[in-house]
Amino acid sequence: MEQALIEVKGISKSFKIRSKNHSLKDKLKGIIIPNYIKKKAVKDISFSIKKGEMVGFIGKNGAGKSTTIKMLSGILYPDGGDIKVAGYTPYKQRKQYVANIGVVFGQKTQLSWDLPLMESFELLKKIYKIPNNLYKENLDKFINLLDMKDFLYQPVRQLSLGQRMKGDIAAALLHSPKIVFFDEPTIGLDVVAKEKIREFIKYLNKTEGITMIFTTHDMQDIEKVCNRLIIIDKGEKVYDGSVNEIKNNYVSLRSIEVEFSNEVNIEPIKDVAIREAEGAAGCTRLFSFDSDKVKINELMTYILTKYDVKDISIIEPEIDEIIRDIYEGGLVV
Repeated sequence: MEQALIEVKGISKSFKIRSKNHSLKDKLKGIIIPNYIKKKAVKDISFSIKKGEMVGFIGKNGAGKSTTIKMLSGILYPDGGDIKVAGYTPYKQRKQYVANIGVVFGQKTQLSWDLPLMESFELLKKIYKIPNNLYKENLDKFINLLDMKDFLYQPVRQLSLGQRMKGDIAAALLHSPKIVFFDEPTIGLDVVAKEKIREFIKYLNKTEGITMIFTTHDMQDIEKVCNRLIIIDKGEKVYDGSVNEIKNNYVSLRSIEVEFSNEVNIEPIKDVAIREAEGAAGCTRLFSFDSDKVKINELMTYILTKYDVKDISIIEPEIDEIIRDIYEGGLVV
């Protein structure tokens, strides 16, 4: 059995926050003797991640995901439980540990604002003590894959958001880390730039087996890049499994869009709602049903046998809607 690269066992984290005083007397008293209460941000979370996995780690604001990621990256230490990443305890062996990880923040940059991008890379080479041959090999590869040659010698402050994001991703990977943490890696980017970065990330994972963990509010990032999803809510892990599994197992409403060869009158089908598809030609219908009551294969066979069908496609449930239902308590996972 393959050993986990990341092993998290029963970690918890609490913070002291100043309590709100409502009466004037309590407010005056609080100036002299502040009153604090403990808030539990993370509650007994456990999971393991194998080498090469692409994992989406998501949750609402305040759910505890950022606190968990900070413990994984060694910025915070847990109150209880244990973390082992690539054989290191992140918060105890921070210097040795950071040489094995990369971090990409969509809203912050690790590049030097006034230096040309190339000089930022040279600076990171010295900080991480990257051997010349490894540095050249990685840099040439990233320049080619991310199309960076045209802006390598521009100051970072003059780069577009997409260019700067490419530079940040290359900077996080120059020292060949075993694990990379991505925090909102495509935030604010246009569709073309997002797709370019997603393809680069998938290529690197496939060719070099880098383990990648994503925290993002863009569910397209999760669907297109990750093969596994961990959802945290109110400090607790509420789901850990594949993206396809959450679609198949936790949402029963399904739809099939059928384009017929000509205009037809569709006979009613038990437990199936039939309507014209919005924005489609008049010969297209949408068949909606509960997959617990109607078998999708049987329905498709019936339609194909009874009618002259030009095209048929399954409409997958939107991952954004599924996650929203989980947060709002509409789905039990």
